[in-house]
Amino acid sequence: MNPEEPIPDLNNPWIIAAFEGWNDAGDAATGVIDHLLEHWDARVLVELDPEEFYDFQMNRPQVGFDESDGVYIEWPTTIVYYASPPGSDRDVLLIRGLEPNMRWRKFASTLMGIAELAGAQDLIALGALLADTPHTRPVPLTGTTTDQDLAIRLNLAPSRYSGPIGISTVLSHAASDQGLRTLSLWAAIPHYLAEPPCPKATLALLSRVEDAMGITLPEGDLAEEAQAWQRGADSLSESDDEIAEYVNSLENEKDTSDLPEASGDAIAREFERYLRRRNHDDDEL
Repeated sequence: MNPEEPIPDLNNPWIIAAFEGWNDAGDAATGVIDHLLEHWDARVLVELDPEEFYDFQMNRPQVGFDESDGVYIEWPTTIVYYASPPGSDRDVLLIRGLEPNMRWRKFASTLMGIAELAGAQDLIALGALLADTPHTRPVPLTGTTTDQDLAIRLNLAPSRYSGPIGISTVLSHAASDQGLRTLSLWAAIPHYLAEPPCPKATLALLSRVEDAMGITLPEGDLAEEAQAWQRGADSLSESDDEIAEYVNSLENEKDTSDLPEASGDAIAREFERYLRRRNHDDDEL
């Protein structure tokens, strides 16, 4: 960022971050950021220098033409945007980019330096993974947070995961070390429907972000897109006996293991979301 352009005067901003690549099955996580960028009057705060973090043989630059037929090169990078959501007394930083190829610790510390200058105190890191889950059931969401009250409110159990991690987890740990409250949310995408986009999972993540922030977030056309995705997935399953049999086995396994969407906590969250949206609609009348 140009040192002559100071950080705008932001009000206790949230950070919502998502990265393409390993962390983003079905483009579900970055889909949340793209959706909010589309519906909020978001502006670019800073664009990271890609030379330090990306291997251009793995993430190649793109060439294109501007409105005057001039040639330009678009370099792979990460961009931080800022916005003031309607109905909220807090601003938001939206981080959207590619998972870096190198210098992950410096990448995370660079973003945390921007967060410190902006006065951010809360980070929501989004991710999505491929899993053995049926498309006919609600999108499974898992999450961890350093805020005990938020963990209780969102009914999040402590994570016992041990294994490879992506940049979202690295960023969350860097934020926690810096004293920020962190929330990590992951959606599970049916592996037999891996082709992006997956608006059903994007909508599920958006809804849980709304629960965490306690404000009404714009749904736009996401609900209709999720329904269209569901119809397409149903059609695929109905036209292929092997997929239909496999989905049925996943349904049985899921139904015998748990029924999260029928829990009292899930019903309470859905009712709170309904009340927020009703009050939001009344305020706009």
